[in-house]
Amino acid sequence: MKIAVLGAGALGCAMGSALSEAGHEVWLINRRADHVDAMNRQGLRVRIHGVDRHIPVKAACNAQDMASQTGVMDWVIVLVKSFHTLEAISSATSIIGPQTVVLSLQNGLGHEDVLAEVVGREKVVAGKTYAGGVMLGPGHIIRGTEGKETYIGELNGQLSERVTRMAEVFNAAGLITHISDNIMGTMWEKLLVNVATGALSGITHLTYGDLYQVPEVKACALAAVQEAMDVAKASGIKLKVIDPEEPWTKA
Repeated sequence: MKIAVLGAGALGCAMGSALSEAGHEVWLINRRADHVDAMNRQGLRVRIHGVDRHIPVKAACNAQDMASQTGVMDWVIVLVKSFHTLEAISSATSIIGPQTVVLSLQNGLGHEDVLAEVVGREKVVAGKTYAGGVMLGPGHIIRGTEGKETYIGELNGQLSERVTRMAEVFNAAGLITHISDNIMGTMWEKLLVNVATGALSGITHLTYGDLYQVPEVKACALAAVQEAMDVAKASGIKLKVIDPEEPWTKA
């Protein structure tokens, strides 16, 4: 497969390196020239279980730089920050062909609508991932994908051939991936995990681990998650989560 990761920061590089090791042609797109130069010079330096190794990848600062070399991609995985979505996908049309699938694995809600405005809704697949990564320096990351799950699905809930193929490729690369027939519910459930910890970490200046040592923080987190669950229900979203303690514990 020819795969581009649009927004190859720590997480994008983590997933991209796994797909590259599995034998796919992976292009990592990141606006930072020092990061891109380091990857093209020496490969992506990936730390797994405390040990670094160099994984050959291809990198570019923008899609136009790579389009003449590679043509259109089979998949474009979008991992830019929410506020960069429109700019990023608009700049990547040169690598998106009639059969290209555009997969959003971004946090939050609404990215699929932004992507669809540019590439067409029929090209867009939605998803959420609990995988992670840490950027140690230009071209150097910690890969946090082992044992972390990813969920993908068609916006209409159908079990399509393309999402089945995508799940097969991801799983073969060691990225545990499930297909959801209720991807909007799945995305809301990931949002609940972020609601449980993200803002509270920012407000209190506590790390995620330290949040769990303060009873008052837990009470506030559970109230916030319950409010988000109420909003989801009012919006017609079907959730598997029934207890606000579930997202708090998962976080």
